[in-house]
This record gives sequence, structure tokens and C-alpha cells, in this order.
Amino acid sequence: MESESLIPLFILGELNLGFYPFSLSIFFSIAILVLLLICSALISGSEVAFFSLSPGDIDKLESSKSNQAKRVIALHQRPEHLLGTVLVVNNFINIGVVILSSYIANSIIDFSQAKVIGFLIQVVFITFILLLFGEIIPKVYAHQYAVKFALFMSGTILFLEKVFKPLIHLLISSTSFVNKRLARKKTVISMNELSDALDLSSTDDIEDEHILKGIVKFGNIDVQEIMKSRMDVFAIDVETPFSMLLKNFLESGYSRIPIYANSFDTIKGILYIKDLLPHLNKDETFKWQTLVRPPYYVPESKKINDLLAEFQEKKIHLAIVIDEYGGTSGIVTLEDILEEIVGEIKDESDEDEIFHTQLNKTTFIFEGKTLLNDFYKIIEEPANIFDDIKGEADTLAGLILEMKGEIPAKDEVFTYNEFTFKVEAVDNRRIKKIRVILREPKNDKK
Repeated sequence: MESESLIPLFILGELNLGFYPFSLSIFFSIAILVLLLICSALISGSEVAFFSLSPGDIDKLESSKSNQAKRVIALHQRPEHLLGTVLVVNNFINIGVVILSSYIANSIIDFSQAKVIGFLIQVVFITFILLLFGEIIPKVYAHQYAVKFALFMSGTILFLEKVFKPLIHLLISSTSFVNKRLARKKTVISMNELSDALDLSSTDDIEDEHILKGIVKFGNIDVQEIMKSRMDVFAIDVETPFSMLLKNFLESGYSRIPIYANSFDTIKGILYIKDLLPHLNKDETFKWQTLVRPPYYVPESKKINDLLAEFQEKKIHLAIVIDEYGGTSGIVTLEDILEEIVGEIKDESDEDEIFHTQLNKTTFIFEGKTLLNDFYKIIEEPANIFDDIKGEADTLAGLILEMKGEIPAKDEVFTYNEFTFKVEAVDNRRIKKIRVILREPKNDKK
């Protein structure tokens, strides 16, 4: 275009701006620019709409049978692909807007004599228009009407995802690579390190320190580590006469008792003493079996924090622990779980059950059935000290069996990392008592 065709716009000193003649190509360019701004608005709004969906919105969409709802759920379940599609498409559109708007501005106005004004119009003004109409307004609207906006754009986003699949895949792969590189540099604090930190920062309030340590280790404890083994569980045969049942129940001192048929591997349910109270005056013909509640089974490997949540949800206090073959390993109660945090809980009906005797600063006599979890607390050692040799053992007797490979003889001695274990009492079936000599005297912690 020649300068003679310019139409003077205004004169400011020696500054002279003018319009070029308006042509059909400029008109089409402006129309395309408006279309690109609309597309930018829709894509930007989609990002906010999809990521603003609440759990309630997702539940409603999942219950809907419409194809739009199914597409929204499909996109929402793959957030990386959704975000990748939005970013790739939106950047292409915004680049197009910038290039096209710059072409239109230069095709309408001559900035050769006013480059600063040209910069302000082509950069600042165009950026303002792009942010206002392509980002801010659509995102505010999409946030307020997230479900409607997501439903409207679901088909378009899925189509664009297929069109730009190679670029999106490259973007996601690059992001994953960077995340992995950064993850290697992150400092990971183990449970033992956190427990040691509590030791260093401990105060005179020993009970608070104990509770904090219990909370730290809570999520890492399996049910099998705290359960009462089947050998120590008090249970009643389903064929027991009513009079004998009452006698056994009262002598046991328990409020809930497992009921089995033939063997402890066939648990029929749990009998609550509160269910028996209204029937204490019934005769021998009373069918007490009708009061038995269904048992709740959990695997040995279940984490106790998950079990606590299930106890709260189902409003129960006792579960039957089963092994990988479906056999009964023992029972676990709500009290067993809480004791891992707050320590031993005793009520007026509990009898003092002593599992160990301390002979001096370094020597203890332990019952073989003492749980390793309790053993660690008594000797004040970390829970991973015997990880190399304990295998699947949950009790001190089990630890000795893992070391020996068979039931040891009386007075047999084992050593590990300067710990000494001596079998004090044993029969053909189990190790009853073990003398443990610690590696060094315990110092008072400061």
C-alpha cells in the first residue's frame, strides 16, 4: 500500500497516524478473529467447568444416562488428558488471535511514524481484549454454571483430544518425566525418622509423647500384629446347653463371645451379653442360637486404621481375623485398635494379665504368645529391629520359630544383634516362656 492512499487520522506534533482503505480481506480477518475469541472463551471456560465439578455433580452425572453426561465422566476421570487438550488447543487459538490481530492492526493503521503507539495497540490492547473476552469472562461464567458448560463442551473436547492426540501424549510424557526427576529430589521422611524426631523433641509429658508415637505408626500396623490368636480366644460351641452357656459367659467376663460349630474355623457368629439379659430366666429349651449376630471377617493383612473406619461405619466392636486359606487366625476388637494409640485400656472387669517379668535392667522373662508389637514397646526398641529375620511372625514365640525353623528344646539359646533369647519353657506344640537379654542397659531419655 502506498502512503498517498492513507487517510489522516490525527496529527500530534510530527506524529502522523492514518487509516488504510478498508478491504474485504480485513473484514474476513476481523470475522475470523471474533470466531477465534469465541473459541478461546469456550476452551478456557471448559477448563474451569470440568475442574469445578463437585462430588455431588459427579454423582448426578453418573446416575444420568445421557451421552453428554457419559462424556463428561469419561473426561473427568482422565484429568491429565483433559488439561493437556485444553492447554494445547487454547495455546494454538491464542497464537492465532495474536498473529491475526497484529495483521489487522497493521492493515488498518500505519504505525511507521508512531511505533510506541503501535506497540501499545498491538500488545497491550490486544492482550487486554484476549484476557477479558478469552479468559476472565468465560471462566467466571463457567465456574457459576459448571455442569451446563461441561455438558455443552464435552463432545467438542473429546473430538479435539483425538485430533491433537500426538501432541497431548508428548505433553503428558514430558510432564511425567519432569515429575519423576523432581520426585527423586524430594526428602522422604520415614515413620521411624518421624518417631525419632518425636524422641528428640519430647517433653516431660510422657503420655502425650506416647500418643503421638502411636498416631505416627498407626497406619503401618496390620491386624495380625495386634489380634488375639485363636489359641487364646474364649469361644463357645453352638451346641452348648443354655444353662452351661450362661455359666461360661459369666465366668469369662467378656461382653461379646464368638460362637463356633465343631471347630474354631467355623464361626457361626458373635453373641452379645446384652442380647442375653432379657432371657436369663428362660428354661433349658430356650434357643439362644437365634440371638447370635453375623460375624464380620477381616484378613490378617488389613491395616488397623482402615479397620477402625469400618468399625465406626458398621457400629461393631469385634471382627474375626482369617488367614489366606480362609481359616480363623483369631479376633481383633475396637479396644485392641485404640490401645495402639493411647496405650493399654483397663476396666473394672479386667484382670491383670502379665506377659513379662523384668529381672533386671537387661533381662526379661516373656510369655511366648507376647505380640511383637508389645515386645518392642516393653524393650523400647524400634519396630523394624528384627525385620531381617522375623518373616511372618507376629509373636515372640513366632520370632524364635523363624530363627530356629522348628520348635526348639528347653534351654536352647539364640542370639541376634547382641540380643540373647533363651527358651525357658516349651511343650510339643508351642514355646511358652522366653528369657530375653538386651544388648545394653536402657538409659533415661532426655
